[in-house]
Amino acid sequence: MFLVAAVCLSCGKERSNVTSTPGSTWIRYAKGFRIERQGSLVHLYVTYPYQGAASGYHYLLAPRGAVVPAQDSDVQVIEVPLWGRIVSTSTTHIPHLDYLGLTDRLVGFPTTDYISSEKMRARIDSGRVADLGIDNSMNLEVLYALHPSLVMGYTMSADLGQLKKIQELGIPVVINAEYLEHNPLGRAEWIKFTSLFFGKEQEADSIFHSIEQEYNRVKQMAASLEAKPKVISGIVYGDSWFLPGGQNYASTLLKDAGCNYLWADNSSNGYLELSFESVFQIGRDADLWIGVGSFNTFDELQAAEERYALFQPFQLREVYNYNARLGAKGGNDFLEQGYLRPDLILQDLVKISHPGSLPDHELFFYKKLQ
Repeated sequence: MFLVAAVCLSCGKERSNVTSTPGSTWIRYAKGFRIERQGSLVHLYVTYPYQGAASGYHYLLAPRGAVVPAQDSDVQVIEVPLWGRIVSTSTTHIPHLDYLGLTDRLVGFPTTDYISSEKMRARIDSGRVADLGIDNSMNLEVLYALHPSLVMGYTMSADLGQLKKIQELGIPVVINAEYLEHNPLGRAEWIKFTSLFFGKEQEADSIFHSIEQEYNRVKQMAASLEAKPKVISGIVYGDSWFLPGGQNYASTLLKDAGCNYLWADNSSNGYLELSFESVFQIGRDADLWIGVGSFNTFDELQAAEERYALFQPFQLREVYNYNARLGAKGGNDFLEQGYLRPDLILQDLVKISHPGSLPDHELFFYKKLQ
């Protein structure tokens, strides 16, 4: 579903006549990118493009026809607003296009079956979005023939991979690192990043403001609730139980929903790999089990690991997954729209953990196992 690689390295050098407006005000939660304005030019920095990165990427967004001063070799100059079509490599980019009214700009994607958006699926079904194959070995001949104005990708390491090859073909490539944000609203705020390339800043700000307001409203309401149900998460893969660390994005959502996530005191912002026994010792008497991979039924869950049935949430039938919304080809909308709509995720979690607190809300992304 995703493409791994990168583009120009950024030095992050200071420049004359550069201001950070809107900078600290327009970008409130996201830590992985920042902007600096230099007259009509926008310096866009992706400051933390992959886990452990020591440097980032620097893009100079210039109005069409503008005179651009000479730049260092690590700066990629991109004329904006983009008029042409684009290729994206992550399903999490799709809602940005849909919400900004740019659905018709997508012309290529690796493994289009992963896309859930009804609007985008209509384009796929009509042959207007090319399937580029598996993300880490995309068909570059097909991609080049599409003549995209931009490829939006992501990277999980310093390995430049295919994105470097794409850039060598003369196609601008930018890195979207939203997945590294620990704050749910920080991930959502990357719609502003996308908007910069299309002249849609005002629209993105309005969309994000609505999401932010609703998220904070529900968070404030949940904070006032006295009951804090005990929650476990994750499942066993191989020999280890994988679950969110205490500073992880998922842990933040559970905390904001008024839950007592049993590993909330852990300092990791990644995922923990624990033994079954250690998880059972801490979580056997939990009230809720939220997040069990792709399992849809208790029979499936128990067939995968008989000992799951020893947990109280299993016995009380209080186990939930995030498979409620699947696309026509099986894509999971939680993995697509969820980054942009943490307000909907939070509402779901509050509804699950405090059923009487949101009487009019129906679960959107989550559902109880059958």
